[in-house]
Amino acid sequence: MIVKLLSEVTRMTAQPEADQLPVAGIQQLLAALQDPVRLEMVRRLVDAGGEAQCKLLYDGVGKSTAAHHFKILREAGITERLTVDGTVHQRLRAADVDDVAPGLLDAVVGAAQRATD
Repeated sequence: MIVKLLSEVTRMTAQPEADQLPVAGIQQLLAALQDPVRLEMVRRLVDAGGEAQCKLLYDGVGKSTAAHHFKILREAGITERLTVDGTVHQRLRAADVDDVAPGLLDAVVGAAQRATD
């Protein structure tokens, strides 16, 4: 008999590996973070402290628009998409981003956090 794991996590493949983050990268990272919707998604991921369901990371935009923003974040190497128990989640790749651009994510997200307080 096969025992099903209670929390099955599958990493999707549509994002660069850590050693393949685009280092036209810093420009792509900044371009991805300059949009207010994407910056809010990243800020909410930081607040979540781990992965979070996609639907918890945005409001005020449609599902297809949110999917577009998630794709841009994923392609820039900022997030990765996971499937947890059949539900799509996003996870911040803070350490990978920090390897390419040390302190960038902390500075940008910190400024966004201060702006919302």
